[in-house]
Amino acid sequence: MANKIIRRITALSMAAMLLLPLSACALPKAASKDTEALTWVTWDGYSGFLDLLGKNCPDIDLDFISYTGSNRTGYSWAQMQGDDISDIFITSQVLDEGLAEERLADLSGYDFINGFPTSVLDQMSIDGGIYLLPVNYAMHGIFYNKTLMEDHGWDVPQDFAELKALCAEIKKAGLIPGVLGTQLTGNTFSAVFNLAKTDWLTTPEGTAWEQDFLAGSAAAKGMWEDTMDYAGQYKDIGMFYTDPQDRNNPHLILDYLGNRKAVFFTAVLTVNIKEFPDNGDKIGMMPYISRDGSKNIYMYNPTSYIGISRRLTEPGNEKKLENALRILSLLYSPEGQKTFIGEDAPCVMSVLNNASVPEGSMIYDAQKSLQDGRAFKMTYAHWEKTLSDMGQAFKDWFRGEGGMDAEKCIARMDELQRHSLSFSDQLYFCESMADFTLEETAELIGKALGSAVDVDAVMVPVGEYHKGSEGLKAGITGKLYAGKINNDIASTICPAYDGEYAVMEMTGAQVKGLAQTGFDANGDGNPYPYLLVTRGKKELAEEGLYRVAFLMQGYTEETAEAFSAQVHTESLKNILINYLQEQKKVSPDQNPWE
Repeated sequence: MANKIIRRITALSMAAMLLLPLSACALPKAASKDTEALTWVTWDGYSGFLDLLGKNCPDIDLDFISYTGSNRTGYSWAQMQGDDISDIFITSQVLDEGLAEERLADLSGYDFINGFPTSVLDQMSIDGGIYLLPVNYAMHGIFYNKTLMEDHGWDVPQDFAELKALCAEIKKAGLIPGVLGTQLTGNTFSAVFNLAKTDWLTTPEGTAWEQDFLAGSAAAKGMWEDTMDYAGQYKDIGMFYTDPQDRNNPHLILDYLGNRKAVFFTAVLTVNIKEFPDNGDKIGMMPYISRDGSKNIYMYNPTSYIGISRRLTEPGNEKKLENALRILSLLYSPEGQKTFIGEDAPCVMSVLNNASVPEGSMIYDAQKSLQDGRAFKMTYAHWEKTLSDMGQAFKDWFRGEGGMDAEKCIARMDELQRHSLSFSDQLYFCESMADFTLEETAELIGKALGSAVDVDAVMVPVGEYHKGSEGLKAGITGKLYAGKINNDIASTICPAYDGEYAVMEMTGAQVKGLAQTGFDANGDGNPYPYLLVTRGKKELAEEGLYRVAFLMQGYTEETAEAFSAQVHTESLKNILINYLQEQKKVSPDQNPWE
C-alpha cells in the first residue's frame, strides 16, 4: 500500500496582445492541423489536464518528449542552460531567475495572470516580468491520525504548552507522540527550518539574514540558537522519533499512524489518501506550532511551474505562441485547475484567487492560513548545495549519532556554507566539450559501465515517447550538454533505476538480434530501442561468445532467463561519476573504451 502515497515574451506588440482574448480556449481555432506542433517534456500530474486540453482545444498538436531520469528538476535547468528547452517549459523549482528571464517569454501582459493573487505575482516577478507561474500548490503541515485523536478526546494543540502536555498524554497511552521521516535528509532540513519560520526566519530580519548567509556575509552562529533550542524541545517531548529502519515516508505514515503506533508525523509529504486503507482512520493536518501559538504556520510548495519558450515570440512563430497562450489560459481557468485536484490529491489546491476547498477537508485550515498570510513557501531554492548535508547533521542530532548536538549543528551549517562558497569550482570534476545527442549520451554511459565491469559490450535502452506509457525508467532519456559537470549534472543523464547491473553471456549473433529487437519494457509489443556499445567499437563476430552488461531492469525476464543473467549490486551513477572524474573532459567523438 506504500505506493498509494506521495505522489514556474516579450509580447510581439501591444496590437498583437489586443488581438488575443485569452479566456480559456476562446482564441480562434487554427485553420488546420498542419501547423508545427508545440514540444512538451512529459511531467507527472498533467494527464488530467492534457485530457481536458484534448477535448477543449483538439486543434493544438503537442509533440511529447519523454524524460524519466533520476533528476527531473536538474534536467529541466540543464536544458535551460543548454538553450534546449521545449516550447512549454515545466520545472519544479525556480533555480536561476536570470536564466529564466533570458530563455522564457514574459507572461505579464496576458489576461490569465489576472486570476492570481497579487502576492503570488509579486513573488514571481523578475525585474518586472513574469516568466514562470506556479501550476498549483501542495500544502504541508504536520499530519496526524484524526480518528485516533477523537477516540482519545484529544484536541489539536494551539501552542507549544498544549503540544507538550498532549505528548505526555500520548506517552501515558503507550503511543509514540510523533515520527520524523529521516530517510531523505531534506525532511530533517525542512523540519528545523519550518520551526524557524514560526519565529524569526519569515521576518524582514530573517529574510535579510538568509540572503546574506547564502552570499557568505552572515553566519548561523548568533542567529539559530533559539531555533535549535526549540527543535530540541520538540525532540525532548517525543515529536521527532526516528524510525530505526529509516524507511521512506509512505511506509512510515502507513505503519506508525495507520497502525495507531503514533499520533503525529512530520515530513515533506503529499499524501493521496484521506483515510488509512486498513482501518478507515481519517488523516488530519495541523500547522507547525509556534511557542506561544501566535504564529502557527503551514508550508506550501508549487508542485510545478510552467512557462513558454522565448523563441515562440520570434517572427514566424505567431501560431505556436497563440496556441501556447491558449494552453496557459485553459490551465489557469477554474476548469483547468480542477484537473490537478481530486480524491487522490487532498493536499493540493488551486493557485487562483477564487480557489476554495470544502470546509472540513484536510487542507481547509491550511488554505485559510495561505489567504491570511500564515503560510510560507518551503525552503529549497538557492540551498541546493548544502541542504542535504545540513539535513544530515540534523538527522544525526535527532538520532543521537556522531556526537551531534544543537551547537555542532549550527557550526556545521556555517562550515558547509563556507565550503560551498570557497570550493565551488571543486564541485565540478569533468567538462563536456559539446552538446551530446541522446544516443551519444547513451553511448557515453555504455562506455562508463563497460570499462568499469570488464565486459565486451553494453546494451543501453534509449528513451522515446510512448503514448499511454509511464516512460522508460530503466534507460537513458536525458542528454548531456556542453559545460562543467558535477554530481547534479551527472544525475540528470542517469536512469531512474539505479543500484544494480546484470551481465549475460551470448553470441555475437544473439547480441545483434537483441539490439535489433529492442527492449519491450512494458510487454506491449512496442519496444524501446537498444544502443549496442562495444569495447573499441569492435564488430562482434557472429559465432563469438561475449559478456554483455545491462542496466538495472534494462532487460526482459525472458532475456534474463535465456542468458542466465548474473545480477551485481553497484550504482550506475557512481560508476558514471568515477568515469567522468577519470576522463576530465568528454565529447561525443572522443573517450574511447579500449
